[in-house]
Order: sequence, then structure tokens, then C-alpha cells
Amino acid sequence: MKRRRVGGSGLSVGRLGLGTMTWGSDVDVETARGLLRVLVDAGGDLVDTAPAYGGGRAEELIGRHMRSDLRRDDLVIATKAGFGVRGGQQGIDTSRRAMLDDLVGSLRRLRTDHVDIWQVHAWGRAPLEETLAALDQAVNSGMALYVGVCNHIGWQIGTAATWQEAVPGRANLISAQIEYSLLARRAEVEVLPALAHHRMGLFPWSPLGRGVLTGKYRSGIPRDSRGGRDNLAWFVEPYLDARSSAVVDAVMRAADGLGMTPAEVALLWVRDAPGVTAPLLGTRTTEQLEALLAADDKSLPPPITSALDDITGGPHQQRRRTTE
Repeated sequence: MKRRRVGGSGLSVGRLGLGTMTWGSDVDVETARGLLRVLVDAGGDLVDTAPAYGGGRAEELIGRHMRSDLRRDDLVIATKAGFGVRGGQQGIDTSRRAMLDDLVGSLRRLRTDHVDIWQVHAWGRAPLEETLAALDQAVNSGMALYVGVCNHIGWQIGTAATWQEAVPGRANLISAQIEYSLLARRAEVEVLPALAHHRMGLFPWSPLGRGVLTGKYRSGIPRDSRGGRDNLAWFVEPYLDARSSAVVDAVMRAADGLGMTPAEVALLWVRDAPGVTAPLLGTRTTEQLEALLAADDKSLPPPITSALDDITGGPHQQRRRTTE
């Protein structure tokens, strides 16, 4: 697998990563082992997780298989803090204590002494300087090598990155995560420009439009899909509308003309968009993951990319600037 540097840091990762949001619920022990093995065998290494995924079960599965099937150095582990269940209530707590408690728990479940990228899971009510001081403490102690943020909008990224850059010795933010696909291009308005300015990489989640861009929902909701499951139907439902259907039709026409699958077309559009480091694939089977990883040496012809831009919201401004 080809590799990319994460923002302006010295860290590089495979340009496709593995997301683990459904591990511990829809992904069992053996499937998790197979997914990790497929990723590593294809030359990939980035695995994204969080304490909130499966109530910590996702991290436990990674730790278990890293001890039995893989070496620690086989993986670039990105985890998060600041969001989860505390006192029986789900919520955001980005205070220093909560953040560092989450990190200690993550290291225990992952069975490692450090994570490669530690991320603030969401913007919280705690003073920003307190949250960011927890990131500095994690890096200075060696519990995290790099730090980033997730689900922050443009001004939040800019504010946090500027604070960290203001004083030598603070841990600069190297990455951000946000939803980004042909069905969700809002990141282009403020997030991507903010990341470019601060030399941060982007890890898009749900690059396949929460599975909708694969075309599996064109004729209804399959019972074995996320949309057919009570615990995940809410996640898919926003994209089961007329506008999304029109985008899916365009992706399928492009796929037919190129001899690709709709999933490949949707993924390649995201993977090769300006500013993207590595899309995170939330595949639930090894077959799904193998099919997407096989697209590593493929790319979309520029006219197809431009046509998909136009159909889904207009020209990509950063792509336009790089070609002018």
C-alpha cells in the first residue's frame, strides 16, 4: 500500500485505514482478527478506535490480537478521549482528568505503553487550554506520540491548532477526523482550509456515505446491513433520501463505465481529494475490506472526478486551485 505523511509531522501511514466503531457489537473476535490481518498483509497499518466503541471492547480486541497475531510495530494506533459513558450517562467530558483517565484505560485495554495518535473525540465544555494541556502531558510522558482532534468544525480546529503553535514545547496537532464523502462535503467549506493552513492531515470517516454509496440500499434496506439493525439504523437513515439516491445513481453509472464497483468509485474520490491523508474503512467483513484495499493502485480519471464534484455540490475549490 502506498503511504502518506500525516500533515507536517514525521509520521507516515498507509493511505487507507481501518475504523473499529462496530467492533464488539457487529464485529466479533475472529472477524476482528481477520480484518487486522488483511490490513497488515496489504501493507496498511492505521487502525482507528476509541473507548466509546463497544464500551471499550474495540480496544480490547485490538490489544488481544496485537499480543497474539501481530507485533506492536505492525500498527499505527489512533484512539480518542473525552466522549463515552460516565455514571450511566453518555456525554462529552474533555476535562484534563477525564481525558487522562480515558487514556490510561485505553492503554490498559490495548495492552501497550503508548498510542501513536491520541485525539480529542469531540469539542467539549471544559476550557480549551485545559483539554490541550492533557494532550501535552500525554506526549511529554510518552503515552502518546502525536495528537489530533475529531469532529471539530473549522474555527474549533483553527483555535486549538493556533493555541498549540503559540508556545514552543506544546504538542502540535497533526490530524483531524470528520465525516467526508460524496454525500457529505461540508468539510470543504472551513475544515479543509483550516487543516491546510495548520499543516494537519485528514482522516475522513464514512467515506462510503455510511454504506449508502455502495448501492446496497437502492432497492430497500437489507436486513443484514447497518440500516437494517436497530442499533445502527439512525446512522444510515439521513442518507436514504432523494438527493442521496441521485448521487448513488451517478456513482453507479461511473462505476459501470470504468469497470469498477460503486464502493471503489466513492472511496477513490475521497482518498485522492486534496488534503486527505487516509480514509477510515468501517468494513464489517474481511471480504469487504479486501475488495476496497485492492483499489490501492487504481484512480479516477479527472473528467469523472470533476463530474462527481459537479453532481454532488460543485467544484472542489482546493482541487481547482491545485490544477490552475
